[in-house]
Amino acid sequence: MNQFSHYARTLVAALLISSLGPASVMAQTPAPAKAQATQKSKVVFQVSDGESRKWELALNNVKNVIKDLGKENVEVEIVAYGPGIDMFKFETPVASRIEEVMKLGAHVVICENTMRAQKISKSDMLDNLDYVEAGVSQLIRRQQQGYAYIRP
Repeated sequence: MNQFSHYARTLVAALLISSLGPASVMAQTPAPAKAQATQKSKVVFQVSDGESRKWELALNNVKNVIKDLGKENVEVEIVAYGPGIDMFKFETPVASRIEEVMKLGAHVVICENTMRAQKISKSDMLDNLDYVEAGVSQLIRRQQQGYAYIRP
């Protein structure tokens, strides 16, 4: 094959491809891989206030996030420390609301440093709570893990 034949064939191939138009060339391009499933949203709520109005606001926020995004699409954690842990005691007026958001999928974490400082034991607290050494450190960890941070 001489050099002229090679160029002639390349030119004919180029003309054929260009005559097919961009739609034909695009149709031969493999389809992109299906998009990955949407990642779960992650949010951590800080509860460190002793005011019952703040407790109600925090619980409303948690419930609304789960309802809006869908239980299967969001990881919700409430981190309580300081005066905020009082709302997680058995005798609080919001105990039933806390149980409600936990049934919806919210995870509740209580600061053991605060419990020791206030001389509160786990037996004083609602059931199904989790505990961490330091609530503030838990907030830091969650933010490093990509959680959105909300302080009602």
